[in-house]
Amino acid sequence: MLELTNLSNADCDVENILRNDTDSVPAIVREHGLDGIEFMLCAPWDPAMYPPEYIKGVHLMFWPTWLDFWRGDRVALIEEFGSEENVRAYYGSLDVADWVERWKENLRRAAECRPHYVVFHVAHNRTSEMYTREFSASDEDVIRMSIELVNEIVSEMPQDCKLLFENLWWPGLTFCQPRLAAMLLEQVSYADTGFMLDTGHLMNTNFDLSSEADGAAYVEKIYRDLGEIGKRVYGVHLHQSISGAYTKEMMRRHADEHEPLDWREAMEYVLQVDLHQPFQTEAARRIVDTVQPAYLVHEFQQRSRSDAENKLLTQRRALGFL
Repeated sequence: MLELTNLSNADCDVENILRNDTDSVPAIVREHGLDGIEFMLCAPWDPAMYPPEYIKGVHLMFWPTWLDFWRGDRVALIEEFGSEENVRAYYGSLDVADWVERWKENLRRAAECRPHYVVFHVAHNRTSEMYTREFSASDEDVIRMSIELVNEIVSEMPQDCKLLFENLWWPGLTFCQPRLAAMLLEQVSYADTGFMLDTGHLMNTNFDLSSEADGAAYVEKIYRDLGEIGKRVYGVHLHQSISGAYTKEMMRRHADEHEPLDWREAMEYVLQVDLHQPFQTEAARRIVDTVQPAYLVHEFQQRSRSDAENKLLTQRRALGFL
């Protein structure tokens, strides 16, 4: 099992976590007994700042809202974004072919890092549906469209690289319907596929969890319910998110509201739902022992170097690694 942590090359990570220091990635990996990082490319890759020998996985970019664009539903796009100018700003173009090319370019950049795997989000939501959880798209809708999209871009997959599909709590891959997870792997035109099971995202699908023990038991149950397809879970994004009380309160407070949210409001909501906090109890170990992933990724919201390192220490201690 390779033990990793998440880092991106967004300005906030370069400045707040790496402190613009080319020695930071090796230092973090060495000091915490890790094997490397899962890297998100948000800008051109600087090998000096992110040495390739430490990059074991690449998290592909993603657009949380995309089905209407893919399907050419202009009415829905204008309802969500307000104008064609805003649509263009979000996707980089009004032409789906240009957007697909951005995905391909992201894969080409990922290939330069020579990763063991890349991660692809299988999810979609409109901001107007966030509070109410009354979704216009079903899990199956999103998975079918994701299959179409992936089959357009897999020609650019890095050599000898796994394509791992990640679960979220929005419509798409949630792991709550095993047949849909199986359909995803069966219909994608790429042989070396599997899953990156995100524990916090899975917890976000159950509003009644109240403790880490509850969360771990739920993750273990959903994993066991996958049956044979569970053997294709090669990675785990490990963190905990007990936010059901907040989710239910927002559903109550915003019942019957269907207006799109601005970027800040949407991000504030997501950060309150998807907490990305470290496990503090042996519940973490139960999940890892059950799933036995090839890649264990400590994935947190990180505000600073000290915040990132404290969370790593907390979760590694909970796992019994310290």
